[in-house]
Amino acid sequence: MKCVMFTGQGAQYKGMGKDLFRLFPKKTNRASEILGYDIAELCMFDKERKLGQTQFTQPALYVVNAFNFYENKPRKVDYYVGHSLGEYNALLAANAFDFETGLKLVQKRGELMAAASGGGMAAVLGVTIEQVVQHLSKEGFGGIDIANYNTPSQTVISGTKEDIKRVVDSFKKYDIKCIPLFVSAPFHSRYMKSASLEFINYLEGFSFSELDVPVIANNTAKPYVFKSIKETLSDQICNSVKWTESIGLLLDNGVTEFEEIGGGILTKMVTEIRRAHVISDKSIEVTEKEIIVEPIKVQQNESNKNELTCKTLGSKEFRNEYGLDYAYVAGAMYRGIASKELVIKMAKANMLSFFGTGGLTISEIQENITAIKYALSNEPYGMNLLCNIEVPSSEMETVELFLKEGIKFVEAAAFMQITPALAYFHIKGLKKNGTGIISEHKILAKVSRPEVAEAFMNPVPERLVKRLLDAGEITEEQAELAKHVPVSRAICVEADSGGHTDRGVSTVIFPSIETLRNTIQKQHNYKQNIFIGLAGGIGTPGAAAAAFIMGADFILTGSINQCTVEAGISNEVKNLLQEIDVQDTEYAPAGDMFEIGATVQVLKKGTLFAARANKLYSLYQQYDQIEEIPEKILTRLEKTYFNKEIKIIWEEVKSYKRNNGKSHEIVEAEGNGKKKMAMIFKWYFAFTMKSSFSGDLKNKINFQVHTGPALGAFNQWVLGTEYTDWRARNVDRIGITLLEETASTINNFFSRK
Repeated sequence: MKCVMFTGQGAQYKGMGKDLFRLFPKKTNRASEILGYDIAELCMFDKERKLGQTQFTQPALYVVNAFNFYENKPRKVDYYVGHSLGEYNALLAANAFDFETGLKLVQKRGELMAAASGGGMAAVLGVTIEQVVQHLSKEGFGGIDIANYNTPSQTVISGTKEDIKRVVDSFKKYDIKCIPLFVSAPFHSRYMKSASLEFINYLEGFSFSELDVPVIANNTAKPYVFKSIKETLSDQICNSVKWTESIGLLLDNGVTEFEEIGGGILTKMVTEIRRAHVISDKSIEVTEKEIIVEPIKVQQNESNKNELTCKTLGSKEFRNEYGLDYAYVAGAMYRGIASKELVIKMAKANMLSFFGTGGLTISEIQENITAIKYALSNEPYGMNLLCNIEVPSSEMETVELFLKEGIKFVEAAAFMQITPALAYFHIKGLKKNGTGIISEHKILAKVSRPEVAEAFMNPVPERLVKRLLDAGEITEEQAELAKHVPVSRAICVEADSGGHTDRGVSTVIFPSIETLRNTIQKQHNYKQNIFIGLAGGIGTPGAAAAAFIMGADFILTGSINQCTVEAGISNEVKNLLQEIDVQDTEYAPAGDMFEIGATVQVLKKGTLFAARANKLYSLYQQYDQIEEIPEKILTRLEKTYFNKEIKIIWEEVKSYKRNNGKSHEIVEAEGNGKKKMAMIFKWYFAFTMKSSFSGDLKNKINFQVHTGPALGAFNQWVLGTEYTDWRARNVDRIGITLLEETASTINNFFSRK
């Protein structure tokens, strides 16, 4: 036999219901009309931080629970039960009333309970209810009521603020854990009697229907009786939630499967109750409508369907859009650090990753695409497209290769605006079908600034569309379709990360771009959602959990993947990376944008690159030409930094420029001392990068390794486990492990509420 359970207050979180509101637009709109505010906005974005206030929490949870039930309605249910507020969803499921009636009742209930004040609640953990009652009696706490009999070792008490404070201190003396709860009133106690009386007067204006399926009432631990539904609902406000007794009764009557709607908190409670429960010969007594109790059906595994798992984190819609099992992405890393081996490994685990094309030639990119396609069938993977300000034509050349090879997914990085190449790739994938516009080419845009995110979330600028149309690169139909869809439906907000970074703080930049997304979606009336993911600093379950709780549709990792078996970097570098902690990174000038002072985050421990690179930039700022630098400093540069005379370096630079068709830059530098100095100093950046990739131990002190503190956090998290050594870190396995622990972290967090 099966019982479906509905979670109550305490299970709310920002972002809940984000995949549900679009499925039930009429009910969402009607709910907003009844409540007088946008219920979807409250649940998903909570801009005014009202979701934690009782008068808003209760309607929000009722609506999301209802939509969850409608979307995943079980085929056969023998009983319904709900914890406190969740009881209204149980009654809705049993057809005691319709959706709108239930919402009106919950709205009024929330308002009355929120209006109560002057009291508090606390959770007593690790002792039996008998011990709790005995202690309260012994210490003279006659003003304290038992609010929730949650499990054999978890009890919630209610009372005045003064009494709750005294009780907490009293339990502490006996080493009993008693945790004050962040509530404004003593719910489920005698102090809510006035709210209960006012509520029953309100209930007189409603009528109810016979229940299709029995619902167990919180305050009686027995099935609802039709003629006393109003009294039972009213009494629930000022009486205890007898959850342990209710579950015990269901177990006695043959229930073997418990399925939770709206979270995993109740499932954990049932697990504990089940362990302690001894089946009795009691049966449910019903006075009005006979309930046929079926024989017990043996079932070994209990249901945990609604507890988060590694596969249910993030947005289901995002996973479906990319054909993934997980809302997890491994981002591209320069010069194939995100290697073909890494991409193949991730794809075979049905996880998304992007090959790192930055710094590679077209022929090298082609070779890697060929190898990836040979190893895979239809598994998901993508390629990185890096902005190239100096040679924008290389972007178009790369895109043309992608189109030729049938690449569908692209990660766009370092872009400040939409370029012709980006627009071309995007528009070439647009098609129209009977239900709307299909975008076969998907761009995941990594952004760290709102104005860049805005560019990707808007349609392609008209001037670019016209340019491509006039050149015959796209059709008139594609040009028209481009007006109605964003350039990218997957925006990855990149906070402080390895490599190029704006040093953004995730808790600041993510909500900002999320708000911008909501505005743009409404402005353009897009038919499909724009996904918002988060990257930067994600190396532990806590960090990933924070991202998902903030509302991220997916997470993207980078630094932790460069210290894996599949990462395309030398073992010598991996040995260094394996040992770092969170403080072992530093900011240094970026070689590709040296002149403008852009910075990258790099490895500090075990290498002097950061200090030396910063010194070179300081000299560049201080002097106008290399000849102005004091001889003593130049000698030190040659002997300790470059291991080569500057005049030889200059000859090598000139040779490289000539071989790559850039002789004009040599001419410019010969007449511009500042430019020449920059070119010589940038040689050092190329040299240090090459040394790290080759693992040249003679130049280990100069290794340039882009990485972020997330890797240090990851190292500490896995210290002492099988993943301590990088040789045991496979990119797919660490990703799944991270997600498994993230789901557990979130479930445990909400189970404590």
